[in-house]
Amino acid sequence: MLSVIIATLDSERSLVRTLAALVPGATAGLISEVIVADAGSSDDTAAVADIAGCKFLAAGNPLGRQLQAAAAAARAPWLLFLRPGTVLDTPWIAAARGFVERPQSDIRAAVFRRTAPAQAGLGEALSLLGATLGTALGARPRPEQGLVIASDFYRQTGGHSEHSPDPESDLLRRIGRRRIATLSARAFPADT
Repeated sequence: MLSVIIATLDSERSLVRTLAALVPGATAGLISEVIVADAGSSDDTAAVADIAGCKFLAAGNPLGRQLQAAAAAARAPWLLFLRPGTVLDTPWIAAARGFVERPQSDIRAAVFRRTAPAQAGLGEALSLLGATLGTALGARPRPEQGLVIASDFYRQTGGHSEHSPDPESDLLRRIGRRRIATLSARAFPADT
């Protein structure tokens, strides 16, 4: 059902956290494959991907090209874009499955709810509160929330732009807030 795509660059440690959170989705049959699209890491990112059974794609820079190459290589009808270090909470499997299995509608993309890491300071907590209020008031989703999108819809939108300085935000902007659902499960950002 889902091809998970993670763009990396020297992301060995953060990739481990993200992949560990995906294991229940693979055992539940929701994840068909995980593609790690790498921009030339000099750490053990490739070894982590190999040990976890991921498809490792040396895609090079820029980020938009990495993400496009991985999407083109994906076999599943749905794509899940995650940043390395992003950890999805336990109910993500049911939330994602419910979204991709529902009857087709105009909303063919979704993001997870945003949350701060447990050790977030007051500044990060206030920033999260602002982002949560912004989302509730119709602000655009952010790349840190992940993106579940039908692969055919991804192609129709033109996918990630090679020429944008922020291809992930650019894609979310082009999809439009009204065509993106917010799933009940949360995405915990990397706690670098």
